[in-house]
Amino acid sequence: MARVPVFPTAEETMRHPSYASTIWNLEPDRKGKCPVAKDRGGPFNIAWEIHGHGPSKIIFIMGLAGLKTSWQRQTKYFGHDNASKYSVLILDNRGMGESDVPYIRYSTSEMAHDALEVLTHVGWTASRSVHLFGISMGGMISQELAFAAPNLFASVTLLCTAPWIENTKTLLENMRDRAAMLVPKSADRSIADTSLKLFPADWLVMPDEAAELPNDATHKCGPADGGQGYGRFESNFQRFQAQELIKRNTPGLFSIRGFLQQLAAAGWHHKSPAQLKQLADQVGRERIAVIHGLGDVMIDSHHGRLLAEHLQPGVVEFVEGMGHAPIMDRVPWMNKWLEERIATVEKMSA
Repeated sequence: MARVPVFPTAEETMRHPSYASTIWNLEPDRKGKCPVAKDRGGPFNIAWEIHGHGPSKIIFIMGLAGLKTSWQRQTKYFGHDNASKYSVLILDNRGMGESDVPYIRYSTSEMAHDALEVLTHVGWTASRSVHLFGISMGGMISQELAFAAPNLFASVTLLCTAPWIENTKTLLENMRDRAAMLVPKSADRSIADTSLKLFPADWLVMPDEAAELPNDATHKCGPADGGQGYGRFESNFQRFQAQELIKRNTPGLFSIRGFLQQLAAAGWHHKSPAQLKQLADQVGRERIAVIHGLGDVMIDSHHGRLLAEHLQPGVVEFVEGMGHAPIMDRVPWMNKWLEERIATVEKMSA
């Protein structure tokens, strides 16, 4: 029987000397709030930032309940360490972070049109000029984005996502999971449970491996809050826990209503085989990549196989042992993979 990891409590983590420096003060080159959805139940504001000033443009689309700061490892690498090569656009999806939480129906299609309006707002409109990278629900939104504006994207990477959600569990497992959703949980229990769905358990208990922490040489990065520099935690879990605690405890960044509205959007996402074929035909299969972890317990790799089957993309990778969030637990590999992918596609386009 697998050993259940022993994690620090929320109180212990909030007392940790590195807690104040959890979110890196990466200064954007541009930022703002874009009014969107004027004729779609709005207007309401979507918060966005652009980091870096290079010619290769990347938009990162985050998943369920994630914030734009969840991309900070990629934002630092592409938009700060390599600011002259890349421009990185990050945003908070409707319902989360610094974006508004409109009291209307959410769908992945509507959220894609929010992002498309932000792209227009910042002037990223040239044909084949933007590299689109979406994870989990962000990958669902990315499918809708590529379907709506196929000629805009130089490449499309769909990470740990699904064309629709199929039930891969037994009746007993589903009954247990649904019952668990109705039971109120402490922050400790809720964050621990989420972490075990996102990451391999053995990675969570390993020492904090954030080798990419900002330092004095990091381009356009302000000093760490708390005045003690950017420090390490005791484990990878504790760093994730700290990010979640800051999100939940900072007024205005997280609400149950916003979470549930995003959850409904992800649950109802559906791109038919015919729509996926049309998307691939118009974007170009050689520009599309599907990546999924064989150890993903949040969205089973069966869903990645469905995407690959109907898109027939130029790149398909199923990675042994990888969970649901390689942007956090496989940072060097993920950044290098995306960097090489961008170079390959741009060489092909040239």
